[in-house]
Amino acid sequence: MTQNKVAIVTGASRGAGAGIARGFGELGYTVYVTGRTVTPGDAKGWDGTVLPGTVAETAQRVTENGGKGIPVVCDHADDSSVAQLFEQVMDEQGRLDVLVNNAAYMHRQLIEKMPFWEKELDAQKILDVGLRSAYVASWHAARIMVPQRSGIIAMTSSFGASCYMHGPAYGAQKAGLDKLAHDMEHDFRGTGVAAVSLWLGPQVTERSQIAVKTNPEQYEGFLAMAENPEFSAHVIDAIDKAANRDELSGQTLIVSEIAKELGVTDRGNERPSHREMLGSPRPKNPAAVY
Repeated sequence: MTQNKVAIVTGASRGAGAGIARGFGELGYTVYVTGRTVTPGDAKGWDGTVLPGTVAETAQRVTENGGKGIPVVCDHADDSSVAQLFEQVMDEQGRLDVLVNNAAYMHRQLIEKMPFWEKELDAQKILDVGLRSAYVASWHAARIMVPQRSGIIAMTSSFGASCYMHGPAYGAQKAGLDKLAHDMEHDFRGTGVAAVSLWLGPQVTERSQIAVKTNPEQYEGFLAMAENPEFSAHVIDAIDKAANRDELSGQTLIVSEIAKELGVTDRGNERPSHREMLGSPRPKNPAAVY
């Protein structure tokens, strides 16, 4: 068990973020759980279904799993709110070991099969809370991690960075996260801080269960081999401890593939890489793409 490590997981009221926070709890981390949901039922799924999950509930699960969960209501579109989050972490813990940039604006039409101009313009807000917000949070994290000469920043990305998935706003956000990790590594080199972007496979989440019902042909096969989101937390922890950590920093990594290399399993199971199914190539060095 990992002791005395401090993590921030953004966008963790529910979904992959909540699972990643719970996964760090299993490893004994103190986890700051950020999100906007404080009242059950405030969030809706793709079909209008009420979604469970609040920052307090996730934090409680972190504690129940063996860590210490601390809920923080934070709107990652508000820079002052983000700044207060990092000030709170430093006031209470004096350090930060892991930042997971997971917060993203999920528009209600995200998975609908229509061209981007037929979706509401608000769909582009994923570039604000999803890409810009990751930069802002990473800026604050770097100002803590670099002086302490340790820490890792992880982006939750996906195959949508290199293949068509949910439209151009979603794809641009994911590709942007990959590029952020790549270029951050350049600046972090020699500081003891690492940055990675992770292509998560299909996740077992509240929204994905709804997606199966809404678009069964598109999602049913994916979820049959879906990853528990706690898996990604264990992979991030393993990357941070890896002997080749410096080589992994700056890379875009498929969670299931790097997990196999580092000996991490998802509840005792190896998960497949979905890139062949998606017709998506292995992640490339973003410098060669942009």
